[in-house]
Amino acid sequence: MTDDELSLLVSTGLQTFSTSGRISTPLTSMDFLLALISFKSSSSVSPGLPVPRLTDLARVEKILEALSSNWDHGSIQLSQEGGELHITDVHLGNPRVLDAINPRKRKRAPIDEDADSAAGNTPDEISSSNGENDSSISMNTPLGNLSKDLKEVYAILQKGTAKGRLLAERFRSPNGGFEPICTYITKVECAKFRSETDPSNPPNPPFCNLLHFRPLIRPHTDPSLGHCSYLNTCYSEPTYSQSPSITPFPPGTGARVSLPSGLGAGGRGKEKAPCRYLHFEIDWDEKDGPPAPIDGWRTQRLRKPFKIEIGMGPDGRDMQVLPPQWINCDLRRFDYSVLGKFHVIMADPPWDIHMSLPYGTMTDDEMRAMPIPTLQDEGLLFLWVTGRAMEVGRECLRVWGYTRVDEVVWVKTNQLQRVIRTGRTGHWLNHTKEHMLVGVKTRTDAAGNLIFPSWANRGLDTDVIVSEVRETSRKPDEVYGLIERMCPGGRKIEIFGRKHNTRPGWLTLGNQLGQDQIYEEDLAARIKARYPERFMSVSDQAMITR
Repeated sequence: MTDDELSLLVSTGLQTFSTSGRISTPLTSMDFLLALISFKSSSSVSPGLPVPRLTDLARVEKILEALSSNWDHGSIQLSQEGGELHITDVHLGNPRVLDAINPRKRKRAPIDEDADSAAGNTPDEISSSNGENDSSISMNTPLGNLSKDLKEVYAILQKGTAKGRLLAERFRSPNGGFEPICTYITKVECAKFRSETDPSNPPNPPFCNLLHFRPLIRPHTDPSLGHCSYLNTCYSEPTYSQSPSITPFPPGTGARVSLPSGLGAGGRGKEKAPCRYLHFEIDWDEKDGPPAPIDGWRTQRLRKPFKIEIGMGPDGRDMQVLPPQWINCDLRRFDYSVLGKFHVIMADPPWDIHMSLPYGTMTDDEMRAMPIPTLQDEGLLFLWVTGRAMEVGRECLRVWGYTRVDEVVWVKTNQLQRVIRTGRTGHWLNHTKEHMLVGVKTRTDAAGNLIFPSWANRGLDTDVIVSEVRETSRKPDEVYGLIERMCPGGRKIEIFGRKHNTRPGWLTLGNQLGQDQIYEEDLAARIKARYPERFMSVSDQAMITR
């Protein structure tokens, strides 16, 4: 995309967003670019222009700075805050008229206040009589109608604090980029649309620079049937059979993966029958640029904490993240008292939702009897619920001694980043989301007010996660980042986990984890004393005493 094309797109976006209310000021240049990418990808505005990319941020900021001094469609105000460019206000209209209404620099004529007061004219009345405050000229923005004093107050309120900047920097995502997907899915359809837009001037390259997919045409595929509802999570797809959620068979046994019947295979109910619907894979080659890193969090290095003790969690400066730990056990009979106390608990129970599921479930009474209270004296509990379990989960929180303080919603998208329309759960409607209840261990002061953990960081994240669905019961990785930002360091445990759930800084409990792996010396000693017959795998790294 050339500079002129990008400049035209930025100018068009500023006008469209301001009149439609799609965005509101103030906002960062990155937020504006994200809105521009989303809007351009989903609309036909300026069809001859390509969609910008995240790598165009520096060019967009340069264009915004140029428009702030000279823009034919109005004026924009910018500010630098915390190393980021902010759009503080947008005024639409003739820039000369706007300058007459709200000049940036204006010397106020000397006024004899006593004489004016005696004559009954205030400075405000004088400026109104001179036409400077003519109500017939609309500012076309709420901020433009504020007085000078209120604008100064507004600007002060929008400035970030030192604490906010430190928290944002400390918990910045190591991989904040994403690849927008072309609305036409395949390169062929994308090129067809672009060529039809302007037949006399075919684009080069023929398709846009967004992410595309190629259809997987197999001998049994019938393209006329359309897309598979489950795409890459279809039980008949090899990608699902290779999932870490499915227990592998010992090598040399010749055993095949047994997938659930009646839930996949294009909805026909035949066990392991090939799915005739269309499936897709990413269509990428070297000319498209470098691929996005997979599981980038696994290779990230923990940055040295700030000297100021902000957002450091219960361990403060002594925060140390251990390698993944796990215990393979029967969660209904395991002695939880040997585990000690934890600051964070996350659980994804196998609720009995009265449906055919590819795993065993627990009854409501078994869930209420879970010894969750023994794991915490103070801390947070994150409980996944769905369907009828939403009511049962709230009841379990009360029984276990917790107060529900919030709720996170996971909106599920498919391989093509579209909202799932055909789910595997739901009696009345197809479920396209799941809920995670957030509870705090109930502790009250003398006045009966709930006491929150002093080490918990609040107000860092939102309560909505939009993420792609993977294999059965696997939750989005984004939830771990959300929890770890609320509680950096400390002891964390995940109950009902599988191999893919194991993560640095967490202890995972489940019945599909294989041989135990423990790094805490005192925890290993307690487990060995309680269960002498258990064999635990210990890495060559030195064990840690907590």
